[in-house]
Amino acid sequence: MGILDKFRLDGKTALVTGSSRGIGKAMAVALAEAGADIICVSSSLEEHGSAVEKAVLAAGQKFKGYTCDFSNRQALYRFVDRVKSENLQIDILVNNAGIVRRAPAVDHQDDIWDEVIEINLNSQFVLSREIGKEMVARGAGKIIFTASVLTFQGGLYVPGYAASKGAIGQLTMALSNEWAGKGVNVNAIAPGYIRTDVTQNLQDDPERHAAILERIPANRWGDVGDIAGPVVFLASAASDYMNGTIMTVDGGWMGR
Repeated sequence: MGILDKFRLDGKTALVTGSSRGIGKAMAVALAEAGADIICVSSSLEEHGSAVEKAVLAAGQKFKGYTCDFSNRQALYRFVDRVKSENLQIDILVNNAGIVRRAPAVDHQDDIWDEVIEINLNSQFVLSREIGKEMVARGAGKIIFTASVLTFQGGLYVPGYAASKGAIGQLTMALSNEWAGKGVNVNAIAPGYIRTDVTQNLQDDPERHAAILERIPANRWGDVGDIAGPVVFLASAASDYMNGTIMTVDGGWMGR
């Protein structure tokens, strides 16, 4: 097999959460362009006719869309049961669903904390466990988490988000320690400051925008397309000896 062939995902099926827009959509489309059929799930995804569906079909791959509220544990279990009842074999799981709720720690109330932790951490563990156990039984699979530069840093006014992303880094390593020897690769991508609706308020704040840009050695914010190559790599045979790695895609942010 030539090196470029190792990046192909023909015959694989990828489940991408939080994939109606932004980074998740870019990941789903990239995986489709590499040859994978795509299952997308998001709290706001139309099950038929979405923009991500059209992009996946245009890449020549099959698509299934689901709606699930990841803040609702029972809704998550219903989604898992539905996937299993339809006999969908998941070869690649991309845990990308997540939210940010900004408030100073003194104003970061229980409902904010609980929602962020449930979506960003708890739901991702449940999904990884339920899909991962089937990968372990088959002796093959790829699980990719979306971490963050706040996996390594505390950030400002996002204590719940920072805590959840720090925990995602530890969960990546914990699952990898158990499953690497069973044919399942568990890794994470830690994006830096990417132009999405999640970071729009930072982009619109002249002072914060300038401060962030000044620290990025690449001298630009990232685009969602910057995550495409890394997710295909981690989903493919090209990364078969990568386990428990948190790959930063940040324009050099963490090197400063």
